[in-house]
Amino acid sequence: MTEAKKIFGTDGVRGVANVEPVTAETALKLGRAAAHVFTTLNPQAHPPGLRPKIVLGKDTRLSGYMLENALTAGITSLGVDVLLIGPLPTPGVAYITRSLRADAGIVLSASHNPYEDNGIKFFRHDGYKLDDEVERQIEQLVFTGEIDSIRPTAKKIGRATRIDDALGRYVEFVKASFPRKMSLEKMRVAVDVANGAGYKSTPCVLRELGADVVVAHNQPNGTNINAGCGSTHPEAIQRLVRKGGVSVGIAHDGDADRVVLCDENGEIVDGDEILAIAAVDLLGRGELAKKTLVATVMSNFGLDEALAAHGGEVIRTKVGDRYVLEEMVRRKLNLGGEQSGHIIFRDFTTTGDGIISALQILRVMQSTGKPLSALKSCLTKYPQAQRNLRVKEKPPLETLSEIIKLVGEAEKELNGKGRVLLRYSGTEPKIRLLIEGREPSQIDRQADRIAEAIETAIGAG
Repeated sequence: MTEAKKIFGTDGVRGVANVEPVTAETALKLGRAAAHVFTTLNPQAHPPGLRPKIVLGKDTRLSGYMLENALTAGITSLGVDVLLIGPLPTPGVAYITRSLRADAGIVLSASHNPYEDNGIKFFRHDGYKLDDEVERQIEQLVFTGEIDSIRPTAKKIGRATRIDDALGRYVEFVKASFPRKMSLEKMRVAVDVANGAGYKSTPCVLRELGADVVVAHNQPNGTNINAGCGSTHPEAIQRLVRKGGVSVGIAHDGDADRVVLCDENGEIVDGDEILAIAAVDLLGRGELAKKTLVATVMSNFGLDEALAAHGGEVIRTKVGDRYVLEEMVRRKLNLGGEQSGHIIFRDFTTTGDGIISALQILRVMQSTGKPLSALKSCLTKYPQAQRNLRVKEKPPLETLSEIIKLVGEAEKELNGKGRVLLRYSGTEPKIRLLIEGREPSQIDRQADRIAEAIETAIGAG
């Protein structure tokens, strides 16, 4: 199969809805291919009369209806049943897949992207994301037509069933990650659910644990997901907290697998700070597996220093929560995540979960009696300059001689007291530049020089 026929990115299939590869036609083919692959992957037997089943959830995008129906048609045409659970956070789909003992889970979401985009993400029967080999198998079937002749008829065609208690199941699962003897009473929490998949679940969890909850952006209409709100627009949660009387703010992205927090002073607490707070707490209780935290190359170098000060260490992976999780599984570690707010508490779940991550920090606040502003002081960040630029193409970076020259000059100027990272986005037509150092003016100047060269060479204009 040629590279031109690759449709999976770093987190499933993603793009503008109703434009290839995120079309009803390709979704139908993906449904058929996934049904075929997953029924052979799941080691549990399927006795006669018991059909394989796949859970299908989504966020609140308008295009979710189109893709949901296409996937359902494809899956059922292979003789596999579909369990429809409606809008639910991505980690909720992973949990329901395990809870219902399904062969796989599929979620329709483009995460933090605008509503025009959508995506198709897959989970194995155990709630973990797919590895590259399984994705290649699905792509192979989509493009080759190997399974076109598989056409069950009559009673062998699959059926679709709506699961009405999926939300309640997920809420109870999330609450189980919070100590039973602890409550959130007397805590006022502001929540921005980004008009996304967590619009019901997160407020419900917090209220059932006793919190006084102030909710914003919980009226999804199909087109307002992530629109000026949520974790990608943290100024919204900052405004809510600064109105006063709030202990902490919580902001999700569209599928609620991310979280950023806001302290009582209205200052944002990002994924690196959440990781630092959680890791220091786990180290203090002797519960951070192998005294090791997994982060990506984008995480602030201050995280390494914070862990070292408490007897721990940080290991780094490529950008993408799937790579963080793969390293966690390989090394049998229990905490990892990204600066963006994808945090994985593997003691509780198999993927990033925004509300479970938030609850772990609320637990630390309650057990220590310290406000979030005090807890986050365990991490002293190095200044960072970031540029996210749209590009018209993605040639190999090593072929961009002028840009590589400027990167080398910047690294030489930093003299070992900083770093430069340049990479293409795996989900958008963008290139991401990060420069970290001790002098903000220096790294800003370096970032502007490199960004200007990028715009000239491959900028979208």
